[in-house]
Amino acid sequence: MATKLTANGVSTTTTPGTEQYEVFYTGYRSRRKKHYQYDYRHTDGELFSCVAGSLKECRQRRDEWLIYKYNHFRRHHQTRKNIKYHGYD
Repeated sequence: MATKLTANGVSTTTTPGTEQYEVFYTGYRSRRKKHYQYDYRHTDGELFSCVAGSLKECRQRRDEWLIYKYNHFRRHHQTRKNIKYHGYD
């Protein structure tokens, strides 16, 4: 099934720093529930993707992912600097 988010199972969100989302429904009649499928391509090219009950929740998850990604990079970079400083590299 092709959607605007995917083509042959691959995300079409290819431009760095962009987001795309689609709305879909699960359930039948009275049990129908709205969901958002969300893709965000980071400026470094990494793709973040999630499904949540609202677009706001998707963006909140994206922001948490960006914070984690930033902090992880800083820790890793600092460790590499310490290794070089102490002459282990």
